[in-house]
Amino acid sequence: MEIQFLGTGAGVPAKQRNVTSIALKLLDERNAVWLFDCGEGTQQQILRTNIRPRKIEKIFITHLHGDHIFGLPGLLSSRSFQGGVEPLTIIGPKGIKDFVETSLRVSESHLKYPIIYNEIDETGEIFKDHQFTVVCEPLDHRIKCFGYRIEEADYDGELQVEKLRAENVPSGPIYGKLKSGKKVELPDGRILDGKDYVGEPQKGRVVTILGDTRKHPNAIKLAKDADVLVHESTFNQEEAKLAKAYFHSTTKQAAEVAIEANVKRVFLTHISARYVGKAANDLEKEAQAVFNDSQIVKDFDLFDIPFPGK
Repeated sequence: MEIQFLGTGAGVPAKQRNVTSIALKLLDERNAVWLFDCGEGTQQQILRTNIRPRKIEKIFITHLHGDHIFGLPGLLSSRSFQGGVEPLTIIGPKGIKDFVETSLRVSESHLKYPIIYNEIDETGEIFKDHQFTVVCEPLDHRIKCFGYRIEEADYDGELQVEKLRAENVPSGPIYGKLKSGKKVELPDGRILDGKDYVGEPQKGRVVTILGDTRKHPNAIKLAKDADVLVHESTFNQEEAKLAKAYFHSTTKQAAEVAIEANVKRVFLTHISARYVGKAANDLEKEAQAVFNDSQIVKDFDLFDIPFPGK
């Protein structure tokens, strides 16, 4: 599992930062990519990565402001041109279906794959399969805006092969039976219980990705004990009044959420174009003074998300 930032700016594209889009790369887990928001120029940003549009399985939209959705029509069309035929799911606030379908209809764009829409009316669980559960909660922005919590299912414990070899247990179908927790009788009469040879389950990872928001209790709820929190930090603390007026957060507020939610690491994004160079570094220091494992991300930054304890 990896997370890559395709756009880390706020409002409008800038030379240093494109507008918002985040890729959660689940290639090892399900050979797919989940996209969170799709600002203008996202497909151009993707060209500078190893992401293949046909691998994009789901697109989660936090809210309907243009810097989070204006890249959708182009990306969806290119996915079709480049051989994408598998269905794609778009999840977001009510109105996202109308925006996408109107854009495609007016431009006479015809896709080779179906789009499945899930317009969010209620909060809570919005997706679940054997690998992942996604829940959402509303945040505090000028229009309806959501945050998403992605929970990975726990992994079964690993078979303790070295222990079996040390006890001269022959490999083969016996190992499979023990791995599934069954009892096995060996040719020499010994009876082994699979439970004694399987390690503890590996806890799945939790990633929380928030849309634009003032500091809000639901951000803490979504981020509780997360391995990674992605939080907007549009302004510095000196401009806290401006952040509040525009329904955004400061770096200090984002770091406070990280502490209150007991997250392991926070990535700060949606940075105003006014902060470049030293000013951007100062934003990071401001957050780190509150929560040490805070990082201001840049376009194309790529991070591995390790399992808990590793």
